[in-house]
Amino acid sequence: MRTRTRTRTRGWRALASALVALGLLASVAVAPAAAITDGSLDGDDHPYVGLMTAHAADGDYLWRCTGTLISPTVFLTAGHCTEAPADHAVVFFSNELIVPDTDFTLTTRSCVGIEGYPCAGANELAVEGAVFTHPQYNPDAFFLFDLGVVVLDEPVAMDEYGALPALNSLDALRPGAGTRFTSVGFGLQKSFPTAAAHKNVAQRIRMVSHPHLIQINRGIVGDFALLLSNNAHTGGTCFGDSGGPNFVGNTNVIAGVTSFGLNPTCGGTGGIYRIDRADDLNWINTFLN
Repeated sequence: MRTRTRTRTRGWRALASALVALGLLASVAVAPAAAITDGSLDGDDHPYVGLMTAHAADGDYLWRCTGTLISPTVFLTAGHCTEAPADHAVVFFSNELIVPDTDFTLTTRSCVGIEGYPCAGANELAVEGAVFTHPQYNPDAFFLFDLGVVVLDEPVAMDEYGALPALNSLDALRPGAGTRFTSVGFGLQKSFPTAAAHKNVAQRIRMVSHPHLIQINRGIVGDFALLLSNNAHTGGTCFGDSGGPNFVGNTNVIAGVTSFGLNPTCGGTGGIYRIDRADDLNWINTFLN
């Protein structure tokens, strides 16, 4: 435990410095990050991955993220997706494009007519839930314990759910093109500098990419995160989909949730918060048990 604390501290300082140098620390901490770039349509492959919208106590829309059902009522996402002022969330499950339609309201049990969310036609399922954030989460160093949960008000029955990794199982992974992940999410498919932000491509539809492992247990990620490729060849993550799953290979085992980026145009690398550590698994299991 002491070794882990030292590693996290060392990684935190390096990662914070990198983010500050890019002018990204504040923006990444307060805004959901990461959808899929240079990927492909997911179709029916991961129906347990959903789009969530966070809302304040008065119902006002705050931001959107992605997450994974790991049981009929437990939806796993990032801590900066559930942090204050978020009071509750609405989670959408759809294999098709989520089309804004303000004629719908939550009382219809099919859509949310807030800020372009929600749904028309394709989006038959929208479920509310209470939000919870990792007890050690700190918004000033969000990437150290970037884990959140939404406990749904109603169960969602599916044939399969996302699965948790075994304790410390990711330590066996080795960086390289052969260590692939399956990243799934909703949000931007292309991101441009602020001056050209109007060119962003942001269809609300579930997409998938297959980045490879660049860094683990060293450098800026310490022992709390993984650094994955994010380029035109492998695809990767971008703004609009924090909390989305990064599955080990082609399995349903979640290595970690999308957490941060080191490039304002979503190129180069993407960071995911790994969930195979004891404190993370123990906390998640309090909801499953």
